[in-house]
Amino acid sequence: MIGYQAFADFSQSSDSNERGHAAHLAALTYLDHRGSIEEHAALYAALIGFLDDPSVKVRAALAYGLLHSTEAPRPIILSLLRDSPIISRAILQYSPLLVDADLMPIVRAGNAAALLAIAQRATVSERVAAGLLARDDHSLTLRLVRRRDVPFAPAVLQALADTHGDDAQLRGAMLARHDLPPPARVVLVRRAAESLRQCRLVKGALAPERLDRLLRDGTDMAVSVIGETADASPDFVEQLIGTDQVNTRLLLQSMVTGHVMFFSACLASLGQVSRDKVFGLLENGSRAALNALFVRCGLSSAVARMFVRMVMHARIADLSDDLAARHYVVTALTEELLAEFEGDIPAELEETFIYLSEQNVSLARQAARGVMRAFVQSRTEMLHLPAA
Repeated sequence: MIGYQAFADFSQSSDSNERGHAAHLAALTYLDHRGSIEEHAALYAALIGFLDDPSVKVRAALAYGLLHSTEAPRPIILSLLRDSPIISRAILQYSPLLVDADLMPIVRAGNAAALLAIAQRATVSERVAAGLLARDDHSLTLRLVRRRDVPFAPAVLQALADTHGDDAQLRGAMLARHDLPPPARVVLVRRAAESLRQCRLVKGALAPERLDRLLRDGTDMAVSVIGETADASPDFVEQLIGTDQVNTRLLLQSMVTGHVMFFSACLASLGQVSRDKVFGLLENGSRAALNALFVRCGLSSAVARMFVRMVMHARIADLSDDLAARHYVVTALTEELLAEFEGDIPAELEETFIYLSEQNVSLARQAARGVMRAFVQSRTEMLHLPAA
């Protein structure tokens, strides 16, 4: 408690510390006022008066008292917003009373310190976030993108991926966001693969052919996973097809890894048929019906027949989770092709056969890891070695 006269004496004191103490008390009392209407009006007038105090220390004490409250007088907050930089930045960062219309002029023309204060607000709207990104400040953009609570329009994230996808820090921050649109994620994956390709450490550790193969397989796998995670969005698939990113290799990758949703969406878009019809054919269609579907999608007759065989094998195997099932299907397809053509694989199947062979080796390696160790841990017998 403090008497009226004592408060008035503090307010008129020549000591800025005492005036600052009075300003802070007035702010807190105004926000938690329980007295008469006349007293409340007098407190408001006192707050207005402190805005003209020549000491920044006093005005800062006033701002500190009102800073975090939604009940603070808006005219006073707006006046403090135009005060000295140290007070203005505090208001920008913490005051919940500021709306987008208050912030956008500063976003468009403010200095780096003001922009940083806005970027550190508890909530940043989609409009303000887009305006901050438009300033094209790397550290500010990175700070915003790393904040998962800050919303961005899909078009903004897509543009950011297209223009800044070569920046490793931004690329990592964008890939960590759950709201990143699938097309932007594909762009960043391809930029990451290219960055690995140019890395001296990676180039020095792997032969060029193997590096190309690993990056190509990894990229295809990533696109397939993105398509499956995106619930095989028709727009995403149409964009892939429109930019010639859907090919036989990608279809094989999605089928071998059990990404049926993405595989089906690609077939539906390529063949201009409904996805329900594609699902029905994949689950129960005859060989002739499946072959007609694949031919309608633009595949050659030989490749179409190979896909029919793969679908038939996939019906009795869980390719999405079972590594051994994938290995079995790929091995069976490879052996069937070798037997059918007696080792003379036709040119139109050459790329497909090479892919299957590469996958056979890769899946065999994955399946073999840990097998011997697990076997040894379960046995106590001796290993019989041939005579020297």
